[in-house]
Amino acid sequence: MTSIDDIGYGRQFDGWYDRLFPKDGLADRTAKQLASLHPDPVLGTLELGVGTGRIAIPLSRVTGRVVGVDSSPEMLSALEKDVAATSADVEGVRGDIRFYTDDRQYGLVYCVCGTLSMLLDPADQQRAVSRAAERLAPGGVLVVETHNKPGVLALHAGQQRMTYFVPYPSPGTGLQTHSTLVPEQDLWQCSHIWFESDGTSRVGTELSRLTTPEEVDAYATAAGLTPVARHADWDSSPYTPQGPMFVSVYTKDA
Repeated sequence: MTSIDDIGYGRQFDGWYDRLFPKDGLADRTAKQLASLHPDPVLGTLELGVGTGRIAIPLSRVTGRVVGVDSSPEMLSALEKDVAATSADVEGVRGDIRFYTDDRQYGLVYCVCGTLSMLLDPADQQRAVSRAAERLAPGGVLVVETHNKPGVLALHAGQQRMTYFVPYPSPGTGLQTHSTLVPEQDLWQCSHIWFESDGTSRVGTELSRLTTPEEVDAYATAAGLTPVARHADWDSSPYTPQGPMFVSVYTKDA
């Protein structure tokens, strides 16, 4: 691989990504659940799509070093600053999750927060899962959290376009999202407007491929992994087709 394909997500959300996805109690619960799935922290941990370290930083406090791969220089720069501020044992690496490789095998590899859905081609999604499987040690665990196609379709209730607003805990802040489905291509576009309490706002757009749990299971099986669990969230709630996300767990034969 001679180049890294960066879709520009980090440039759009640079400086306010942590406002949308704060390093809060949910991040800590996610890290705790991932740590509970780790077969052996000594084997190491790899995150595909590390972002600013929302999950990797708290997870590293439990499992030790986390290697985090991301294509965005902006995200990795923010990660570096937070690692320096917290002394977290997280190593950021610039790379493309479809092709990433190194000379290690890990006990836990994870790809969360809809990162897999940002690959718009099923072949690229398969490549990312296959690379993850290659990096797993025997007996290792892969965890994928991504958008749930039937849940997103249910949210739209037959409409191609809709707008919704989510208030955030800080007074006067919130996120307005203009959501558009492109059903013939299984694509989902979300244009976000973030409102700050001082009256300022920021705008960013993301495009995802709507992926079913069965598709991700098929990717994992083709990569030699075995599905072992599926949940609706990081509290291990039972999966429901109406949920916006799903969490799937896979293992590599020992």
